[in-house]
Amino acid sequence: MSDAHNEHQSAIRTPKQLIAAVIAGFLVPIICIVLLVQYVANSNKVGAGSGSQSPEAIAERLRPVADEGFVLKDVSAPKQLQGGEAVFKAVCAACHATGAAGAPKVGDAGAWSARIAQGEATLFDHALKGFQGKSGMMPPKGGNPDLDDVEVERAVVYMANQSGGKLKEPEVKATAPAAAAAPAASAAAPAAAAPAEQPKAAAAGDAGKKLYESTCQACHGTGVAGAPKFGDKAAWAPRIKQGAATLHEHAIKGFQGKSGMMPPKGGSTAPDDDVKAAVDYMVSAAK
Repeated sequence: MSDAHNEHQSAIRTPKQLIAAVIAGFLVPIICIVLLVQYVANSNKVGAGSGSQSPEAIAERLRPVADEGFVLKDVSAPKQLQGGEAVFKAVCAACHATGAAGAPKVGDAGAWSARIAQGEATLFDHALKGFQGKSGMMPPKGGNPDLDDVEVERAVVYMANQSGGKLKEPEVKATAPAAAAAPAASAAAPAAAAPAEQPKAAAAGDAGKKLYESTCQACHGTGVAGAPKFGDKAAWAPRIKQGAATLHEHAIKGFQGKSGMMPPKGGSTAPDDDVKAAVDYMVSAAK
């Protein structure tokens, strides 16, 4: 009974023990806080006496974040032509990896055999100029007019060879020397005296053709969504009668007709002048 009574007694039995417990209760937290502050403050400091003010350190701190992972290119330098696989992944894979729009899938030897049998020249011609087949259509240069002809041909060779073909890699055509171009430039000098309207009209025509090949052809080349097909005089005749201003307005703002609809600018972000030029280009082909 006495042992049980002693177990319930406090550990502090004298005034000295009480004083020691109170002091320890204050000192232990203070010591822990001091040690924690020293631990946090022990990290490297940027300030006087350090290398933080050196030109290298300042330049590193001021370096734009956008520089990380980017390589500046000289736009005036000669264009670096892409390989066939790179062009395929960036442009052609959208259709030729999935079979969309009737495109033969890469690796499908059965789908490619008949096309390879047509010959390399035919494959290149269809890829560069576009092609309308029974089961689908191929837009010129896969819809990317910025590609060089050699880049498109390389992509064709890559896809064909991945599908059982044995086509040769196309060679890059050498550019003519600058000296050889001098006589042609001098011979064309009298033509420079022509009115300024002719170069502007030619530039507008080129812009219209380029926009048609990259955007408008998707519908107007096949008649999708009720679009009048390129060169179809009967389909274009009633539209041409409406006048150029109406055609331009429908092309820019969009139009909902009885047989189909025209999205604003054909779904592109091209300038209004380029859209008008594309309309004029299609109209001229239907007259």
